[in-house]
Amino acid sequence: MNTDIEIAREAKLQPITEIAKKLGISEENIEVYGKYKAKISSYASKSYGKLVLVTAINPTPSGEGKTTMAIGLADGLSQIGHIACLALREPSLGPVFGIKGGAAGGGYSQVLPMEDINLHFTGDLHAITAANNLLAALVDNHIFNGNEQGIDKMIFKRCMDISDRSLSNIICNAGDGKSDTPHMSGFTITAASEIMSTLCLANDIADLKVRLSRIIVGFTADSKTVTVKDIGAEECLTILLKDAIKPNLVQTIEGTPAFIHGGPFANIAHGCNSLIATRAALELADYAVTEAGFGADLGAEKFFDIKCRTGGIKPDAVVLVATVRALKYNGGILKENLKNENIEALEKGIINLEAHIDNIKRVFYTPIVVCINHFYTDSDQEIEFIKDYCKGLGVKAVISYAFTKGGVGALELANAVVEEAEKHYQLGFCYEAEDDIKVKIDKVTKNIYGAEKVEYTEQAESDIREAEANGYGKLAICIAKTQFSLSPDKNLLGRPRGFTFLVTEVNIRAGSGFAVVQCGSVMLMPGLPKKPMALAMTIDENGIINGLS
Repeated sequence: MNTDIEIAREAKLQPITEIAKKLGISEENIEVYGKYKAKISSYASKSYGKLVLVTAINPTPSGEGKTTMAIGLADGLSQIGHIACLALREPSLGPVFGIKGGAAGGGYSQVLPMEDINLHFTGDLHAITAANNLLAALVDNHIFNGNEQGIDKMIFKRCMDISDRSLSNIICNAGDGKSDTPHMSGFTITAASEIMSTLCLANDIADLKVRLSRIIVGFTADSKTVTVKDIGAEECLTILLKDAIKPNLVQTIEGTPAFIHGGPFANIAHGCNSLIATRAALELADYAVTEAGFGADLGAEKFFDIKCRTGGIKPDAVVLVATVRALKYNGGILKENLKNENIEALEKGIINLEAHIDNIKRVFYTPIVVCINHFYTDSDQEIEFIKDYCKGLGVKAVISYAFTKGGVGALELANAVVEEAEKHYQLGFCYEAEDDIKVKIDKVTKNIYGAEKVEYTEQAESDIREAEANGYGKLAICIAKTQFSLSPDKNLLGRPRGFTFLVTEVNIRAGSGFAVVQCGSVMLMPGLPKKPMALAMTIDENGIINGLS
């Protein structure tokens, strides 16, 4: 089989104006970026279609193929006669050049133009980075020129769209001390920045400006907040984001429309594409297919408790992606042995799938289909074991060959989703909006993760007291933890129970409308792996890139 990039190059792309027509968007309402990319400036809403959320079990280090399955599902829905549209996140250069090599799907279920999407695309992440760093510069400048707001502690960090752990903690103004006072700061990766999550939860440019104005940049000596509005920076930040807030339209290999917009990570942010793009897909198609990052304990929980609450939306069905490999990994099999048939390991690891099914049904009440992402090494016995296990839990499990066959390989999945999406239910949440921060943490860690108790460091306790004193005690929560386990410990696989969940910090993201609850060793500025994918990429004299996937 050809590589992802070779398959992408062989595909016949349709002009983006033709893709827009499939959704009823006229040419005057799109801003083209070459032949195959466009931003949508406006559109005439039809009526709300069905929303399908694609999530997954806890993955292997190589992932579960959620994006590939979501793309295949959208193509499958198109093949059975529905107008389908994807709403997905934009890739970050950090993981593209780090561990992933690309994040635009795989095999015959990709969004195109793949190289553009994986690299600079339409410049959204650069605009977010620029806005973030303009704000940091303005705050430093405000302090330098008299500090009218009395900022005693600056908390707003700079960002960049590259994984560079050496910038996690830095000293600003580390020169001779004559120009300004040195202070500790650091960088986050752009996907974890507050500007990113704020843009992704905004309803429109007016709402974006209001949200930006609420961002906390620092505290006074008596622990009062200083915001973007206090220093008058909301207008200039919005100016830098005026184009980035418009959703990007591209297509799948099979010509299904796809909005690719916004890209917060799910282990250190809320892990969902923009609300604007999701609404556009919902209002223009019969089926809008979206995803939430990493396992359902992270992305899906945040999708329900943050995005659905903020946007007033709810999914009509959930697709839970699982692989034989990941289930065996959760059963204790080392990565190098995952290709070998091992029913015993599968039997041990399948409790991870059971945990996610239980959470989605018991906590959120959502109709669910399990999608088995097929690998050539999977045995018939392993596949049948998973199907039978799911049947015993009252859930249908179907196999998807979307990677090798595209939409045709996802027809069974598409039909199962259509059937589930017709069911009526009342969406549940893990916590009440009016719960205190600690109550919300308690409910998520115990009801979703399986913790027995929660403990807080002195720093976390101080953070929560400070948040409550400043009127932020009822914010939603966004837990930052490892994606590899339901617990904060990446080595506790399967379905761990009875563990203690230690909260180390709680940081308020007033623009996004949530508190980031940090635990474990999850870093807001990730590092590169020992062998970064960047070092395996090449470009020839004709500009042809190899090594992206």
